[in-house]
Amino acid sequence: MFPQNLHTHTVFGDGKHTPEEMVLGAIASGCASLGFSEHSPMPAEADPDSWSMKAEREAEYRAEVLRLKEAYKGRLEIFLGLELDADSPSPREPYAYTIGSSHGVWKDGCYLSADKSPESFVLGVREHFGGDYYAFAAACFQREAEFAVKSGCQIVGHFDLVTKFNEGGKLFDESDPRYVKAALEALETAMTRDVIFEINTGAISRNWRTVPYPSSFLLKAIRERGGRVCITSDSHHKDTITCAFPQAAELAVSCGFREAWVLTKNGFQSAGLENYLNP
Repeated sequence: MFPQNLHTHTVFGDGKHTPEEMVLGAIASGCASLGFSEHSPMPAEADPDSWSMKAEREAEYRAEVLRLKEAYKGRLEIFLGLELDADSPSPREPYAYTIGSSHGVWKDGCYLSADKSPESFVLGVREHFGGDYYAFAAACFQREAEFAVKSGCQIVGHFDLVTKFNEGGKLFDESDPRYVKAALEALETAMTRDVIFEINTGAISRNWRTVPYPSSFLLKAIRERGGRVCITSDSHHKDTITCAFPQAAELAVSCGFREAWVLTKNGFQSAGLENYLNP
């Protein structure tokens, strides 16, 4: 099943390529399996930039992925998934797996994105949190954790997405006790369910970071609490489906993990991280 990516976006949402182009990209990258996880439909007020899948296209998305699953049988194992957002309605149809994510928070009746751009991030914190990045981070963590419990997802998406534009401590100190406390409290909440945390390389492929998230202190906390991880690229482009997978595996090993979890026909199973270290 290695390498496998379960966090994949297409032109049905904010991806750059069709599902079939992503399939061909996965095969070219040496993948044995690929999971599609398009952004689930969202109300317009929570998606002003229209990056989520439109509700009227969900049936088409499902049909296309299932068509590809049959068409590429024997060449690539394909799974039909969905990335749920904290503002998404519950899916009406079954999926092989779901990723539970929060991409922002509401404050003063405004939706503040954590990953749209550095400029909008800074402006939102300044105008609605009085410039207090720790208060904003706490709100983001709380929302992500509560949604991980509420959604019933199998995978928790980019748990510390709030750090996307903060590499090197550009905006706030990730070792500050206020940040650490908020992050660990949220982690404890999320882990009341047996979820899998993704080690996400998407910000690397989009040149916002040079390391995956979650950060090492969170990964160590997950490991100490008996948690599980998988490796994903959050890919929006056919050429980034296995972006920085060896780096993500090295980070996992350095934090005490010896295995990652992959989706199979029989559900999630563990496998050695050496499969990602030596693709």
